[in-house]
Parts: sequence; structure tokens; C-alpha cells
Amino acid sequence: MVIVDTSVWIDYFNGIITPETTILDDALGKKAVAIGDLIALEILRGFRTDKDYNTAKKHLQPVQQYNMLTPELALKGADNYRKLRKKGVTIRKTADVIIATFCIEKKFPLLYTDRDFIPFTQYLKLLSVSDKT
Repeated sequence: MVIVDTSVWIDYFNGIITPETTILDDALGKKAVAIGDLIALEILRGFRTDKDYNTAKKHLQPVQQYNMLTPELALKGADNYRKLRKKGVTIRKTADVIIATFCIEKKFPLLYTDRDFIPFTQYLKLLSVSDKT
């Protein structure tokens, strides 16, 4: 199972070819690819036209989706955020803390391009799909 972050999906839907979108494209239909509820929200809220929104929604329907926040994971996310702050790292988006914490706890690798996930791989054992991150 691999969780694919919003940062990769945005590039994918915009037709931008990166190492990460290539990994995603190769994995679709062959490997277990999943997203979280927060990731689905982030992806779908960005479409400007109903046509693009509906197309993306259709493509995301077969992708397994997880609920990423529980009371226990909220506490672990706060702990993770505080651990990184003590190392001088500030994560910009709460959603990224939730996504990273979910993946760490479930031991799911994350495919991403968002630099906010790098400290999670460096200090908190987030598994990255890409060699680059």
C-alpha cells in the first residue's frame, strides 16, 4: 500500500511529468494506491471547472480512501509536531502533520513532493516512496 499526497496528484492531473507522477502512473492499476480523506479534499477543492472536478472525482473513486484522523492520531500528530519544533522545524500545514502521522503509524510509505514531509522522513521514520525525498 502506498499513500499518494496531494502534491503528486496535482501535478498528475495537470499533466506535469515528474519522477513522482511517473511512479504514480506506473502504480495505478498495478499496486495498491490510496489516499486519505484530507488528501481527497485538498485535491478536489482545487478544480475551477465542474468538468475538471467531476473528471477528477471519477478517477479518484476507485482509489482506496482512509479516514486519517482519530482522537489517538490527533494526539500523536501533536506530539510529532512538537518533536519537530524542538528540532527547529516548523511544519506549515496541519494537514501535512495529519497525513505524515497517519502514514507513520500505519507504516504506509508516502509518495510526495511537498517539502514539509522531509523532516518527517529525517526524524520521525516516515517512509518515502521516492529515493529523492
